[in-house]
Amino acid sequence: MSDPAGPAGVRDLLRELSPVLVAFSGGVDSTVLLKLALDELGPEGVLAVTAHGDVHTTEELGAAREAAARLGARHVVVITNELAVPGFATNPPERCFLCRSSMYQRFLEIAREEGIKTVVDGTNRDDGSDYRPGVRAAATLGVRSPLAEAGMSKDDIRALAKETGLSNWDMPSSPCLSSRFPYGETITPPKLRAVADAERFLREMGFQSVRVRHHGDIARIEVAAEDIPRMAEASARHAIVKFLRELGYVYVALDLQGFRSGSLNDALRRTAAL
Repeated sequence: MSDPAGPAGVRDLLRELSPVLVAFSGGVDSTVLLKLALDELGPEGVLAVTAHGDVHTTEELGAAREAAARLGARHVVVITNELAVPGFATNPPERCFLCRSSMYQRFLEIAREEGIKTVVDGTNRDDGSDYRPGVRAAATLGVRSPLAEAGMSKDDIRALAKETGLSNWDMPSSPCLSSRFPYGETITPPKLRAVADAERFLREMGFQSVRVRHHGDIARIEVAAEDIPRMAEASARHAIVKFLRELGYVYVALDLQGFRSGSLNDALRRTAAL
C-alpha cells in the first residue's frame, strides 16, 4: 500500500477486497465507508445492506435509506428478528456477539448469492477501547473493518465526513436499543418500544445526545453534561416524568454523571476489578 493510514489506506484496502458488501447502519462511520467504497469501486462494485429488527428504530431505517439513496448506492434492507436469536433475549454480556454473529452470517449469505467477495463494516479504531463483543463476532466470521485497519478514529471519520459534504457528519452515535438494558435484564418488544418512545420524546424536546437506560421500573436518563441544567428545569422535568410514567416507568432518574457511551459496561469493569 502506498499509504497504510487514513482514507488512502481505506481505498487501498477496498480495492484489494472488491467487490464489497457494506454493512450499512446509516450512521457516520458506515456512511463514510460506503462513500469511499462507491468512489473507489463504483456502484457496480458495492452493495449496502441494512439490518432492521426490533432493536432498531424507524428513524434509523429512514436515515439509512436516505443516505444510501443520496450516495447512489444499491441498497437492500434485511428484516431481522434479534429476539429469536438463541440466548439474545436473556441479555448476557455476550449479547452483541450473538446478535452480530447472526446478522453477519445473513450478510455473508447475501454476499455469496450476489457474487461479492467481502463483507466490510464501519468499525473504527476507537471501537477497540471498550467492551465490544460485536467486533469480535465480525473478526470471527472474516468481516473486514477498513476504517479501523487504516487507523481511522471517530474524530478522523467525522472530519472526513464534513470535508466531503456528508450531511450526517455530526450525527450522534446510536447503538441498537438493546444497549439500554443492564446485562441480565430480559429484553422484550414492549420494553424496546418504551425505550424508543422515551428517547424520541426527549430528542423532540431538543436533547440530542440522550440515552434512556431501562432498570426495571426505573428509567435512568443520560444527557450531555451541559444539558443537565435544562432537563432539571421544572417545566421540562414535569413533562418528562409525565410522559415516561405513561410509558410504564414508576421512577424517572437523571444521571448526574451525564451521557457516556457504553455506560452499562461499567458494571462489567467493576466486577472484573474485584
